[in-house]
Amino acid sequence: MTTQTKSHIPWYLWPFAALWKLLAVIVEMTGRLVAMVLGIVFIIAGVIVSLTIIGAIVGIPLAVVGLLLLLRGIF
Repeated sequence: MTTQTKSHIPWYLWPFAALWKLLAVIVEMTGRLVAMVLGIVFIIAGVIVSLTIIGAIVGIPLAVVGLLLLLRGIF
């Protein structure tokens, strides 16, 4: 018999773990190169959108998701 061990994620880190798993699914579906290019595009779009104060609400999270997608594509 095999025993499976699940890593327990604390409740306060769950949103980050869920985002990381979502990015992993995107990388698996699209491939590493496309995920890295998409990450760079998200970073650039996030920086451009966040040049205004109101756009920073959307732009900063978009840039962070792009950075995470780029990192997930690399590693």
